[in-house]
Amino acid sequence: MGKVKTIILIFLFLWLIALVTSWLIGAPRFSNTIAILPLEGVIHGGTDATSILSAGGTSSMDFIARLDEAVEDPLVKGIVIQINSPGGTVVASKEIADAIKGIDKPVVAWIREAGTSGAYWVASASDAIVADPLSLTGSIGVTSSYLSFGELLEDYNVTYQRLVTGKYKDLATPFKELTNEERALLEKKLYDIHDYFVAEVARNRDLPEENVRALATGEFFLGQEALPLGLVDYLGGKETAMNITKQLANITSAEEKVYKEKLGFLDVFSSFAESRQPRQMELQIR
Repeated sequence: MGKVKTIILIFLFLWLIALVTSWLIGAPRFSNTIAILPLEGVIHGGTDATSILSAGGTSSMDFIARLDEAVEDPLVKGIVIQINSPGGTVVASKEIADAIKGIDKPVVAWIREAGTSGAYWVASASDAIVADPLSLTGSIGVTSSYLSFGELLEDYNVTYQRLVTGKYKDLATPFKELTNEERALLEKKLYDIHDYFVAEVARNRDLPEENVRALATGEFFLGQEALPLGLVDYLGGKETAMNITKQLANITSAEEKVYKEKLGFLDVFSSFAESRQPRQMELQIR
């Protein structure tokens, strides 16, 4: 009988510990919070699960979902976008930048190591940009370069059998050389995107468009170089970004809460087939 009583007491004790732990984890927060959203790796339009199998990256859809979650939390008074990204696809970068511009809470971009091209576009949409003095910023430009195997195929007597229903249907296929007309057509589209990119940065940063255009050579700038050019607002790290966010939110103290996608074992493998599918040529701002 004594053993049964001991077992029951142990069970009750473990149950009580589990109950208290569960309550502490799910306990409501009552203090102001600054949300930190990491934006890392290549920005793309897929999913975060897929990106694990393709050297990492940030999905615009998943990032915006986390952004919405932070915005809807009444205790979140400001948001810090922690950036370490070389850029990514045009539309995915634009989607995140547009989402940030629609937020009525203070948003501060913190460029930790790299915030270039599409990632800089995202940063420019925030209320303020903090960059490490030695971080990489800027690199405003568009690329759609690819490898061409046309001459290599000829060397091995391999013929590209062109079967298309439209004049430009196989535009930029790697199996044949671009004609002058095709090259001009592609470059026109790249310059159109480039102009849009420049105009957006100028508008977001409240800079004369001609100033931004003069910097939009694709060159990257160190944070300490970007400051006098008007591309960033402050030099510093996480503490600086947090302090600026609190100032903009008109609060003196706040907890941190990181919003980062947590992937389960099945999430990774369910995306394996998708990640192995061939991809079409993408316009990238990197």
